[in-house]
Amino acid sequence: QVQLVESGGGLVQPGGSLRLSCAVIGSITSITALKWYRQAPGKQRDRVATLTTGGGSYYADSVKGRFTISRNNAKSTLYLQMNSLKPEDTADYYCKADRTWGNSDWGQGTQVTVSS
Repeated sequence: QVQLVESGGGLVQPGGSLRLSCAVIGSITSITALKWYRQAPGKQRDRVATLTTGGGSYYADSVKGRFTISRNNAKSTLYLQMNSLKPEDTADYYCKADRTWGNSDWGQGTQVTVSS
């Protein structure tokens, strides 16, 4: 099992930046991919970015060119750098670890509000 703890959310003005962090604790060797999702009020949870153990990264069209997913292996931390934020980026952001045998774990989420 893997425990995930997100941080870094908050209130930011349109055009601003935030960096979300996700501490990854536990059976790290079982992880096959790390992902960020977001869920706006009244909407479904959508995948924002993926980082595979092979180093491949993938992004939702809505965030391409603005968000960057990365990992610091020494600190066992996943990041999501968010630039040029828009009001429609407002959501609760969650990290997810996909593990072997089809298992997965979720963090508790961190809230991001983009508003002037």
